[in-house]
Amino acid sequence: MSERLFEELLDETKRLFVEKYGVAPQVLVAAPGRVNLIGEHTDYNGGFVFPMAIERCTIIAASPSAASSATIFSNNMGATADFPLDPDVAPADKVEWTSYVQGAISMSVKKGAKAPGFNAVINSNVPLGGGLSSSASLEVAVATLMEELGGVSFGKVEKALMCQQVEHVYAKMACGIMDQFISALGEKDHAMLLDCRSQESKMIPLTDPSVSVLIANSNVKHALTGSEYPERRASCEEAARRLGVKLLRDVDLETLLASKDKLIDEENGDRLFKRAFHAVGEDVRTLKMADALVAGDWETVGAQMYASHYSLRDDYEVSCPEIDVLVEIARNIGMEGGVIGSRITGGGFGGCTVSLVKTDKVDEITRILKEEYKNQVGKEATIFSTRPAQGARVL
Repeated sequence: MSERLFEELLDETKRLFVEKYGVAPQVLVAAPGRVNLIGEHTDYNGGFVFPMAIERCTIIAASPSAASSATIFSNNMGATADFPLDPDVAPADKVEWTSYVQGAISMSVKKGAKAPGFNAVINSNVPLGGGLSSSASLEVAVATLMEELGGVSFGKVEKALMCQQVEHVYAKMACGIMDQFISALGEKDHAMLLDCRSQESKMIPLTDPSVSVLIANSNVKHALTGSEYPERRASCEEAARRLGVKLLRDVDLETLLASKDKLIDEENGDRLFKRAFHAVGEDVRTLKMADALVAGDWETVGAQMYASHYSLRDDYEVSCPEIDVLVEIARNIGMEGGVIGSRITGGGFGGCTVSLVKTDKVDEITRILKEEYKNQVGKEATIFSTRPAQGARVL
C-alpha cells in the first residue's frame, strides 16, 4: 500500500490497543498478503509459482500481561478471544479466525517460543476471501509476534513451513507453500520465483517504475474449500499416479501429450488430462514469464498471463463469469491502452484478477475496469495498485 495507507492502518491499530487495554503497545509486527503473478495450482504439484508480497498487510499490536494466556481483539471480526499459550491445543471442529491464531500460537510454543501472557489487537487491510492470502498474512504475523515476545528466531523458511502446517492442521486446508513463503520471505521491489519441490526461491527484480501491478477484486466468492479444491488436487495426484511419477512436476508437455490415453476413461472423460495439461503447462508459462520479466519483454509477459488465465478457465475450470469479464475488459484495453497482461489470481471461483499495467495509465485503466464491470455484471469491483512489498517484520 502507499506509505499513507500503511501509516493509517498502523495508527488505527495503536489507537485500538490503547482503547482496549489502557496502555500503549510495546510490540508491533506486520506481515503482508500476496498476489500471484502466475503459477496457479502448481504448488501442490511440486511446480513453480511467482508471487509477490503486496502493500496490504496484517498488523498486530501487543504488550505482555500478567495473565497466563493471550487476550486478542480482531478489529476485522469485531471480536475478542482468549488463547492458551499451550502447544497441545486441539483444532476446533469449526474453522474460524481464532483457528489461525491459536494454530500459530500453539505451533510457535511447540517450536520454543516462551512467550508470556499478552494482550493484542489484530488489524488487517488484506481483503478477506479475495485470493490475496489474508490467512497466511494472519498466521505469519502471529508467528512473528510470538518470535518477538518469546525470544526466539525460527528463521524465515522454518516460520513459513510452520505456518503452512497451521493451515493444514488448524484451518483444515491442504495448501501448498507459496502463501506463507512470500509473506515471510518477500522483498521490496521483487517478486519471488519459488520452486515448490525444492523450496528454493529466487528473487526477481520488479523495479521498473513505469510498470505497476493492478489488483481488481470482483467482490464475488464462490465456495472453494468444499469439494472443488480437493477435487482438483485429487485429480492431479491420480494423473501423476497413472503417469508413473510422484508429482506432475516430473512430466513434460511432450510426455503428457504422448500419454494422453492413460488419463482418459469412461468415468472421468478427459477431466484428468485437462487438469494435468494445465499443471504441466503452467510451469512452462511461469518460467517463461520470469525470464521475460528480467528481459523487459513485456509482450511475452502478457502472452503468458493471458494463456494462464484461459488454461485456468478451460482446463482447470476454476474461473467464473465475473472474473472472465474483468480479464476481457483488460485485454480489450490492450497494450496501447497500458495493459500488459491480466489473469485470475488465487485459488479461483471468484476473488481477484492481477494485471501488469503502465503506471501512467493506472487511473484510466481503473476507471474503465470499474465502469465496464458494473455495466456488464452489475457489481462494483474494488481496484488498487501495488508495488512488491517487504515480507514479515517487526516494526
